[in-house]
Amino acid sequence: MIGRRDCITLLGGTAAWPIAASAQQGARVRRIGALMILAPDDPESLSRVTAFAQGLQERGWSDGSNVQIIYRWDSGDLARLQKFAAELVALAPDVILASGDGAAATLQQATRTVPIVFANVGDPIAIGLAESLAQPGGNVS
Repeated sequence: MIGRRDCITLLGGTAAWPIAASAQQGARVRRIGALMILAPDDPESLSRVTAFAQGLQERGWSDGSNVQIIYRWDSGDLARLQKFAAELVALAPDVILASGDGAAATLQQATRTVPIVFANVGDPIAIGLAESLAQPGGNVS
């Protein structure tokens, strides 16, 4: 026989299910733009994308679930780099990952508001991406 307290607990718990479900469904999906300087089928690109996805996964972010990653690959073409930088900025992602000096510099010219995180950059101070390593300034880190 179920006691009164057990019954109240059970009913109270089931009443909360729709609330919990709607809260999960309403969670905002974050968007990350990624401007890559290599070709998408380059073995180094595949390695970097895999490592990026794994790092996000370890921190609770899953592409297609609670985050959407939008990749653009310039494959070393300056005109495509500028076009793709403009495209990513227009999509208004929460943050943009820039892979390489050219991608970071082009994105920095394309936006001063969307946060840009760069990787695989030689000397960010020398190429004007940051004022200093301790305090980069602006929207580029």
